[in-house]
Amino acid sequence: MARDASGTGETIPGLVWMRERPAGPSRARMAEIVAAAIRIADADGLEALSMRRLAGAVNAGAMSLYRHVANKDELIELMVDAVLVESETPAGASGDWRADLGLVARQDRKVMLRHPWLAQQSASRPSLGPNAVRKMEFALGAALSMGVDITTAGAVLATVMSFVHGSVLAELAEAEAQRRTDLSEAQWRAAVAPYVRKLIEEGKHPQFARRVLDAEDLDSEAQFEFGLGCLLDGLAARHVPAPRPTRARHPASGREVATRKRAQK
Repeated sequence: MARDASGTGETIPGLVWMRERPAGPSRARMAEIVAAAIRIADADGLEALSMRRLAGAVNAGAMSLYRHVANKDELIELMVDAVLVESETPAGASGDWRADLGLVARQDRKVMLRHPWLAQQSASRPSLGPNAVRKMEFALGAALSMGVDITTAGAVLATVMSFVHGSVLAELAEAEAQRRTDLSEAQWRAAVAPYVRKLIEEGKHPQFARRVLDAEDLDSEAQFEFGLGCLLDGLAARHVPAPRPTRARHPASGREVATRKRAQK
């Protein structure tokens, strides 16, 4: 535990990555526990993951797991970083920011669809494990090759990841709807067809009718690629000022800060 790390007097848990990593048999046992937790979450979601169930999966007592992980949150942090190794992250940015950001987006989509629990988890505070930081380093390098400053690069990356999360969550929601209703998309369309036909025949919604009768339905991958292309086109077209030269920062007095703010107005 870390004491008063925020200056508020509160006790907060220490980050798992700040501790010395286990070696030998302990490291292998940790990897086994994390892998079993991932299998449970992949099959039934994070809600189904408990220390008791995990202990049964690795043939251990529930209390013995706490010798390896402090709590479920720490376990999830380890799980996130373990699955991120599946992302094919190059050693460094290629200089083609569009290709590199496209690679980041496609790789993240692939991993999130493979591990459905990851999409929601990744939308919260970022993981700081070694695989996560390596992926972030590449993605920021890709954004920086647009010729923007680091603040804008972070905003670009956040925008791309928001698109990926939204797209993946929509795909996962359709899969969940199929599971919940026991109807495939084609079966659902057949079930609602009489009502949709009635709406079209009323003639009150001509654009809706055109969408139903004339539009081609894109599959999830084609829809993702269309959205990603639009996003990258928008980033390319947006005017982004060139980064300004930076000077060494020194503590500024309140008067200096106020003067700077007035000058910027």
